[in-house]
Amino acid sequence: MEITRQADYALRAMLFLAKLGPDQHAATSVIATDRKIPQSFLAKIISQLSIAGLIHTSRGAHGGVSIARSPSDISLLEVVEAIDGPISLNECVVNSKSCDFNGNCPLNQIWCETQQTLVNKLRTTSFEEVVSLKQ
Repeated sequence: MEITRQADYALRAMLFLAKLGPDQHAATSVIATDRKIPQSFLAKIISQLSIAGLIHTSRGAHGGVSIARSPSDISLLEVVEAIDGPISLNECVVNSKSCDFNGNCPLNQIWCETQQTLVNKLRTTSFEEVVSLKQ
């Protein structure tokens, strides 16, 4: 199981922006080069992050991309879900009726617990925390 490449790139782009000072902008070309993201792919990601209210974009000579809130107020989960939608490790976690065993499967509990652990970790990890990690 993997997050999509697009979500990974979105997390990289947001990390880049989180490292900038407040109210600082970056050109998408700079983000793409620094974070090793294909620029055409980044354009779509920037649009999705903007629609989700996680970043601001502005055009012109002094334009670029900036983070919309403090890095301490943006979780990894917000970014992943802005790109991929809600996390679902298995369809039975979202809809137990989709299982041939009609909820009588011992794996369902494992899937539910595992998904909850992952979602909680992403929800409680802010970009401020990630910026402070040793590289």
